[in-house]
Amino acid sequence: MAESHGYDVSIDWTGNLGTGTDTYRTFSRAHEILAGGKQPIAASADPAFRGDPARWNPEELLVATVAQCHMLWFLHLSANAGVIVVDYSDDAHGVMTMDERGGGGQLTEVTLRPQVTVTDTSMIETANALHGKIHEVCFIARSVNFPIHHEPHAQVL
Repeated sequence: MAESHGYDVSIDWTGNLGTGTDTYRTFSRAHEILAGGKQPIAASADPAFRGDPARWNPEELLVATVAQCHMLWFLHLSANAGVIVVDYSDDAHGVMTMDERGGGGQLTEVTLRPQVTVTDTSMIETANALHGKIHEVCFIARSVNFPIHHEPHAQVL
């Protein structure tokens, strides 16, 4: 039997402004994302859908999740390949495309832009190449149905 892991989170809607959902415009999309013993994540809808721009929205969290999984696997593969990474950052971008009927949409692509600093010039080529192998092993990348593009840049400390 295959090994499995479970992940439990709770969502707590905090946006009842006194009249519940009596109309589309009279309630807040504010909510918290909770998981055992962790600080809550203040979240809302995208501002385009009446959400609070000061809170995380589900689309941002999905893009962040893709970027996090990519980074964690990159660091793992780098260690295995003898690439010494001393800094990593990513300015990821996701695109949601609305359907023609106007009622829904879906994330259609994510572009990752990892900026990686390594300790030796001889590691740059390998570091850049490792990004192409991550889709095979990253749990999140293997779970989504949209393309994930990579625009990596490695440099020396």
